[in-house]
Amino acid sequence: MLSTTAAASAKSSDLLSSRTINHVVVLGANGAMGLGSGALFTTAVPRVTFLARTKDKADGGLAAAVKMVRSSTVENRVDTGSYDEDFDRVVGEADLIFEAVTEQLDLKNEFFERIDKVRRPDSIVATVTSGLSINQLAEGRSDSFRKHFLGLHFFNPPNVIVGTELIAGKDTDPKLVDFIDAFCTARLGRAMVRTADTPGFAGNRIGFKVLNECAILAEEHGPLLIDELVGPYTGRAMTPLATVDLVGWDIHRAIVDNIYDNASDEAHETLRLPEYMADMMAKGVLGRKTGAGFFGKDDAGQRIVLDPATRKYVPKSSISRPDLAFIDTISNLHRVGRYVDGMRAFAEAKGPYAAIAQKVIGGYISYSFHRVGEVTDDISGIDRIMGYGFNWAPPSVLVDAIGLKRAIAMIDKSGLPVPPALANAQEGTTFFDDPQVNLGKFFVAA
Repeated sequence: MLSTTAAASAKSSDLLSSRTINHVVVLGANGAMGLGSGALFTTAVPRVTFLARTKDKADGGLAAAVKMVRSSTVENRVDTGSYDEDFDRVVGEADLIFEAVTEQLDLKNEFFERIDKVRRPDSIVATVTSGLSINQLAEGRSDSFRKHFLGLHFFNPPNVIVGTELIAGKDTDPKLVDFIDAFCTARLGRAMVRTADTPGFAGNRIGFKVLNECAILAEEHGPLLIDELVGPYTGRAMTPLATVDLVGWDIHRAIVDNIYDNASDEAHETLRLPEYMADMMAKGVLGRKTGAGFFGKDDAGQRIVLDPATRKYVPKSSISRPDLAFIDTISNLHRVGRYVDGMRAFAEAKGPYAAIAQKVIGGYISYSFHRVGEVTDDISGIDRIMGYGFNWAPPSVLVDAIGLKRAIAMIDKSGLPVPPALANAQEGTTFFDDPQVNLGKFFVAA
């Protein structure tokens, strides 16, 4: 009898032999996600075609991809072209058409209509949408298209972040879903998570809820303080508002607006874009891509911070740091590998600033556990995408580190709903089930 590991390996081998991917076409290959994904495909596929509005733009995407991964394999395996000159021919030849154009429903539908006319009946069509409905995107397409269509949500940059969401539509062939899961795991080195076709899927639904909540809190407390309160010591590689600046305010808005408009839950208002962000965006502020967002530099190269109340920037040096001794204590514990002690100290910290941080982290835990059965089948799927996609401490890791009773008390004290999975669990229950992951992966001393 085969061991569990051997049986899983044999099943994966059978799935991988069920079809072949020798040619991938990437649409939107001049964008960050398109070129990054295209570079990733070259690690497993002998031919990848980069398409963009013009061949020059596609060539620019290729140059950026080569620079990103610093590998001659990319240049050797990629050819380029334009939508006008090459679309019908190369899409008609491809085994997998990977759509990475701008996150606009109408634009994506234009491309899918073109794809549907020229693709082979057995070719796979994947969209890297970060949260648009897979079923809605497939509406009006042929039976063959819908059967071979799915969401394949890489996180940016895909050559670094391995967490990947796989989203099937109601008409997607289950065998195709199994194949793509096996292909991405074995050939592309992805940590795959199957999610439901819900707004934002799993990672962005939960992650951008936290990011937007921090943006809301910044209006009263300032971005600098909020980024320290919900900083790396709480289990994340990058502070939340710096993350929004990196992602881009326009992308942040598209994601939270989609979730706010199409999903109603117990934390709905935390997904409403703050008015000050909309006002600043109207003036052209989009984060790092425009030179500043919550944070930036002035003409002299000095760091500046947005004051949401006045919609103006002030020198970082002019902002005083309040007494945050509890953060220093926790960071010192993390620094010597005492992560459990650190997070228990976090849950028991006193004072108004600790309460803000506890409410955000308690909200992250509560919101994640409440999404089980809606966005993923179990908490392990949410844990994987938050850990491998966002590089945040998964909610189960936080519960295990803090301790069940302390976690429940922290959530309840913050006025948040305690998830039944926690309320009904026995003390001593552990929720995180990946023994190969060291807690130190997630906790960074401030």
